[in-house]
Amino acid sequence: MMDIVLLIGGLLLILVGANALTDGAASVAKRFNISSLVIGLTIVAFGTSAPELTVSAVSALKGSSDIAIGNVVGSNIFNALMIIGCTAAIVPISVTKGTLSKEIPLCMLASIVLFICANDVLINGASQNSISSSDGMLLLCFFAIFLGYTFAIAHNGGENGETIKIMPIWKASLFIIGGLAGLIYGGQFFVDGASGIARGLGASESIIGLTLVAGGTSLPELATSVVAALKKNPEMAIGNVIGSNLFNIFLVLGCSATITPMNIQGITNLDLGVLIGSCVLLYIFGLFFQKRTITRPEGILLIACYIAYITYLIIG
Repeated sequence: MMDIVLLIGGLLLILVGANALTDGAASVAKRFNISSLVIGLTIVAFGTSAPELTVSAVSALKGSSDIAIGNVVGSNIFNALMIIGCTAAIVPISVTKGTLSKEIPLCMLASIVLFICANDVLINGASQNSISSSDGMLLLCFFAIFLGYTFAIAHNGGENGETIKIMPIWKASLFIIGGLAGLIYGGQFFVDGASGIARGLGASESIIGLTLVAGGTSLPELATSVVAALKKNPEMAIGNVIGSNLFNIFLVLGCSATITPMNIQGITNLDLGVLIGSCVLLYIFGLFFQKRTITRPEGILLIACYIAYITYLIIG
């Protein structure tokens, strides 16, 4: 019963927090002439990645490496397929030229780097796959490069012509801090409830990490992106998802592996392949068909791909 209460309470906190954070972040972006994309890639992405960082770091320290790694891999797959899919199904997402030529390819690169780091057996003939402390430091170096790039484009100004309500600085700050708190604590409550329910069903750590924990820690991204799309600010929605995926691989796994090396057992190359494939799909949908727009049918197809993947995990 307590697990169900945590699950529902966490979800409510996440939804309220996402709404407050989107309003506050959009107001700050408008006031300081910073583009919505950059706000999505940094402030919102960091805040909504906080549940992943907390869960993965604690899981790694407790020796539950499959939950730590599965959380990141599963969250990124959920972000690219389910969140972009749901958002596009509500409001078609226009993809900026910069996002298509730089951010999405960078997301693909991050996924490929993770694939390489996690394949010691295949590449080096090692006895077991692991993400070592040196791998973690390498990921953190990539994170520093990503931050440098983001700050370099931060003064391009806002490209989004939509009306954004400007709040007083104190109010916007309160919305952002309160929204982040709701997202972080809501995510923790949700994961605690979901994990308790899953363990009661006797599921493996890798399945828990890739599904329930990943979905739970990705709920902030889902809520924030859907709210941003409904408020006619889809640039923030896709920027938030891409930024969160980069934060998850470079920062979350980088910090977790630097703290303690993580052995990989239940996470397979199929999971990592789906992660890379989800980024490729976003790129294809943005580049071809209705150019630089992820349409409703494409969004529904992304959702179908995610459902097929989860079905395979559960049945397989």
